[in-house]
Formats: sequence, C-alpha cells, structure tokens
Amino acid sequence: MTVSDRIALDPFGADMAAESAKLRALGPIVPVELPGGIPAWAPTGYDTLKELILDPQVSRDPRLHWNLWSEMGEHPSWGWVLGWIGVINMLSTYGTDHARLRKLVAPSFTHRRTEAMRTRVETITTELLDAVAADDAEVVDIRATLAHPLPMRIICELFGVPDELVDDTGRLIAAIMDTSDPSPEHAASVQRQIGTVLPALIAHRSEHPGDDLTTELIRVRDEDGDRLSDEELLYTLLLVIGAGFETTVNLIGNAIVALLKRPEQLADVRAGKIGWDAVVDETLRVHPSIASLPLRFAVTDLTVGDVTVPAGDAIITTYAAAGLDPAHYGPDADVFDAARGADDHLSFGIGVHRCIGAPLARVEALTALPAFFDRFPDARLAVDADELRQVPSFIAFGWQEVPVRLRGSAI
Repeated sequence: MTVSDRIALDPFGADMAAESAKLRALGPIVPVELPGGIPAWAPTGYDTLKELILDPQVSRDPRLHWNLWSEMGEHPSWGWVLGWIGVINMLSTYGTDHARLRKLVAPSFTHRRTEAMRTRVETITTELLDAVAADDAEVVDIRATLAHPLPMRIICELFGVPDELVDDTGRLIAAIMDTSDPSPEHAASVQRQIGTVLPALIAHRSEHPGDDLTTELIRVRDEDGDRLSDEELLYTLLLVIGAGFETTVNLIGNAIVALLKRPEQLADVRAGKIGWDAVVDETLRVHPSIASLPLRFAVTDLTVGDVTVPAGDAIITTYAAAGLDPAHYGPDADVFDAARGADDHLSFGIGVHRCIGAPLARVEALTALPAFFDRFPDARLAVDADELRQVPSFIAFGWQEVPVRLRGSAI
C-alpha cells in the first residue's frame, strides 16, 4: 500500500484487536491517520515496535523532529494531540533533555518509596471493599468503587493534591485520554484545564509544602532553576499524575473483567496454580492500559522491512498490536491465558523509556485483585461481555463501567 492509502484509526478504540489484525496483514509498519487527520505510521508487530522504541534515531520531541510541527496552527482538528506532544516533559523530549528530566523524577519512584506505600495501598483497598460490602446494591460498578478510587487516592497522596482539586484532576486526565472528539473546542477545553488545575496544585504546595512529590519538584525548580523550568514542572506533573492513576485504573478493571469472563482461569488463580503476577502480565499483554501512544518521530530515514519511513514522519507506539502479535506470542496470541507467563510484554515500555511508575502500579494491582476476589468469590459480570463499553479512546484501553453482580458473595 502507499502513503496515500492511509488507514484511519478508530478514535473510539471500539475493537482494537480487530484493527491491529487488519493493520498487521498489511505489513510490519503501516501508514495511518489519527483523529483529526494527523498522518502517522503504525508498527504492527512486537519486534518492529521494540526495535523502534530502542532506536536512538526515533525521537519524542516534535519541536526538533516532526516535519509537520510548524503546521499545527493550520489544522484546528489536530489540537487534541497537544496534550501529549505540545508539552515539555519526559514524554515529549529527546536525548539529553529526556535524560535530565527522567533523572529528576526517578528518585521520587524508588523501591523504598514504593514499598513504603504498600501499607497505604492495602488500607485503602480494604476501606473501598468494606464500602462495597456495606452497599446493598445488587449490581456494583467495580470501576467506580475500586479500580478508579484506589490509584486516584494513592497518586493524590503521593503528590499532595488537596481534596478540592481531586475531582478536577480526574476530569483533566479523562479529557486528555478521550480521542473521540478532535474538535478545536475539546482541545481548547483541555488546555484550559491544564492551565487551571496544575497551577492551582503548584500554588497550593508552594504555600503549604509537605512530604509529597509536588513539593519535591518545586524545591528542585526553586533551588536549581536551570534543571527544571516552570513549564517543565507543570507538564511533568501532568505526565506523572496522569500516568500514575489512569493506567492503573484500566489495569485493575481489565484484569477483573478478563477473569470474570474466564471462571476456569480464575479458579486456577485462586487455587494458587497461577500467580497473580502472571495475571497482571497477561492483562497488560492482551489489554494494555495504553494501547497506542502518540507520538514519536523519525530523526533520519528508517527502514522497516521493505518500507522507508521518511525523516520527520510521526510514529505511534502500538502496545496493543505488539501484545497480540502471533509471530511473537503464537497463533493464540489474541486469547487471554493467565498461565502464559508473558512477562516480556512491552506495555510498561522498555529501556530508557520504561515507565518509572510500573512498580507502584503492580503493587496496587497485586493488592486489589486478590483482595477483591477473596472478598467476593462469587462475583460475576452483570452484563454480557459484549455489552461492556470501551472508553472513547484509541490511546487508553479500558472499560467505562464494570458492572458486577455480587449476590451470593461472601460479604
């Protein structure tokens, strides 16, 4: 196929498995069109994506390496992507700038700090499940009652988000993840929220410093301003807070749905035949919290198979397609099998771009999942699986609601 035959990706992400298979049949990397008409390339397999992520000739900085960056103002429907690439943080920098920002943030996510949060994760999980158990409702949305509030409360405690900003923070991240509306109005709304919520957090913590990560980053900015600018502080908070809870929301929700759809696997997990770590890895492989992340850019011409990606072209990181690649995971790659042991998935990234919050996400999932199924061993989906609604995004991979029937459960 030629570049003129670009495949338009579904902005709602309604059936990512089918879309990935369609693209994979066309070759190892395929020209696609993102919401609003943004041209890009989509790697379709595990090896291709891994090679591109690790290639130093693939950049995340649009200001340096996207041949269409100067045209952003001419395309109002492209504005939605500014929340991802029109900011300056680890997600949108390259080379020494990326290394500098990552070095500043990484100490906040040390093994010691993650382990210190384990007790809080356990306590909050118990509180949330107690509330579910005390509710007489026959059907409970476990996303709203467990999968969302657990990581939200943890990340807000870590970053010292005051109570009055918690709901606004959640709405901001949800708006950025929503790729179903490429209108200029939606993009403008996101930018307004970024320019309101995060400055309010910074102002609050500047006036009321505490033992939290926002205070630590403010201190870095104030003590050595050439290491972290005001803009980098703002957008680093946007990245780490957003990535710190939205992705874990989907991980927990996706794992619960996957196991409730497969009671025989759930029985093996609860009997100790399959470990919870394997459940988490298989969930991240088949249902990665981030399906496709915009954008990376070819620094030089790149050769992928018999295709040349010209320097300056945009590339999306297609975690969902990589996880479902039969060339890497076998002919049943699209089947959820917790016993598979797919701990080589790319859903947390790899190399210098591996997610620094991955250990905390695992702690939360490995606490919430067994606790939920121990408390409610007879839980089952309250709707047919095909009635579940995917969040409106080609970026995020998760469910809008996870209605669960708890009748007969050990409440």
